[in-house]
Amino acid sequence: MATMPAVNLDFKQIQSKLQSQFSGLDPNDPSQWPGLPRNLLYLAVCAAVIAGLWFAWLKSSDEELIAEKAREVQLREDYRKKLVQAVNLDALKKQLEQVKQYVSQLEKQLPSKAEMDALLSDINQAGLGRSLQFELFRPGQVLVKEYYAELPIAIKVTGTYHDMGLFAADIANLSRIVTLNNLSLTPVQGREGVLTMDGTAKTFRYLDLDEVAAQQKTKPAGAKP
Repeated sequence: MATMPAVNLDFKQIQSKLQSQFSGLDPNDPSQWPGLPRNLLYLAVCAAVIAGLWFAWLKSSDEELIAEKAREVQLREDYRKKLVQAVNLDALKKQLEQVKQYVSQLEKQLPSKAEMDALLSDINQAGLGRSLQFELFRPGQVLVKEYYAELPIAIKVTGTYHDMGLFAADIANLSRIVTLNNLSLTPVQGREGVLTMDGTAKTFRYLDLDEVAAQQKTKPAGAKP
């Protein structure tokens, strides 16, 4: 029967040979290194490159993950808001219709430019209908606001306190919006029970197309309409 030849390993000699390959290495010229250290250097460089690429990829992936998590939170919030809107859609439609009706009623209380003369006549007739004497009825300069125009009217009437109260009530009940401002009452000398009322009546109207165009031109660039 054949027997296996005996193998004698001299570990000290092997260790000495390995150590001799790592002695006297020139760090400026690795190409001249013995095979073992040169191969180990190659493996170390490859490992460092792979590790660098791996961590760089992980960093970009981590940033992308954080961004996606933030986006998920925003999408959830948007979904919640839209879900609430969808559930309340019918109620919102009814509220919108109510608002439109309310705005329409308010708009009807603002005369157009062509209707201003008729409104001024209504104010004058309200005073005459209460037996008041107009000593002054002078429309002032039209003040153009952002959405409407305001017309102040200086008035001075003479009559009894009761008639003036009824006149103020009639003004409040006009179909158009008219306000009485800065009122002052003074007695008329020699006429018992007769007063003079000074004040300013203000009424409001729509802006016509030319005025609206002028308002748009005067708005700063980028301002919302």
